[in-house]
Amino acid sequence: MFDNLTAALRQVRLEPWDLVDIAIVSFLIYEFLKLIRRSGAVQMAIGAAVLFALYYASRFVPLRTVNWLISDLFGYIVFAAIVLFQSDIRRALANVGRAPFVRYLTRTDTRDETVEEVVVAAAMLASRRTGAIIAIEREIGLRNYIESGIPLDGQVTYDLLIAIFQPDSPLHDGAVIIQEGRIAAAACFLPLSVNPRLGREYGSRHRAALGLTEETDAVAIVVSEETGTMSLSLDGKIERVLDSQQLQYRLEALLVAHRRKRERRPRESYEL
Repeated sequence: MFDNLTAALRQVRLEPWDLVDIAIVSFLIYEFLKLIRRSGAVQMAIGAAVLFALYYASRFVPLRTVNWLISDLFGYIVFAAIVLFQSDIRRALANVGRAPFVRYLTRTDTRDETVEEVVVAAAMLASRRTGAIIAIEREIGLRNYIESGIPLDGQVTYDLLIAIFQPDSPLHDGAVIIQEGRIAAAACFLPLSVNPRLGREYGSRHRAALGLTEETDAVAIVVSEETGTMSLSLDGKIERVLDSQQLQYRLEALLVAHRRKRERRPRESYEL
């Protein structure tokens, strides 16, 4: 048996394009499985598999009525699935557009635009003394914290950020998390730091930013409601930022200039 299998494998010749073909099909199957998992359509996928099994079984055994019924309903089932899962399909296509090999071509511009929008929003919130906390994901995923908030999956714009942190907004409590250049969620709960060296002038938002950066490599921007100052937290340390230009410079250094060396920790030291 093994000899026959080995002989059959030796007869198979893989060309470079065959490997590309296999990689593309594997990627599409992977995205499809993620779509099913996120949309909670596992039971529907099982039901569709049962229908396919009955259809093919009806071709080998005399189940003419079953074959006719499934054949006529198949087209309507496809359209019904598209209507029911249009938002999930749109999200899946957006995820394909944000695949690593695609993001590599557009990452610089996206990161630059993200930094500019965050800086403008933080400066405007600081001028109004509106408290805010914005966390930006880097290498370590923030999925657990994203799931604790309200999912948005929106484009990063200063208008949206300002609207989220308005005192009368239902999303102003908690943090905004930016993932892959998009606002993944708002009103997210972050772990509070228990660092005894943290001064009394720092409130719960600063402790939340410290708690997040103590556990992950994320960058957190905090706007103080009491003083209207901006702070930047990284690696469990925090520093006050004097103006928007300094904030933009630090964010660009962390998210843009060092994007090809993300496995290295930044050299800057953020002291309490």
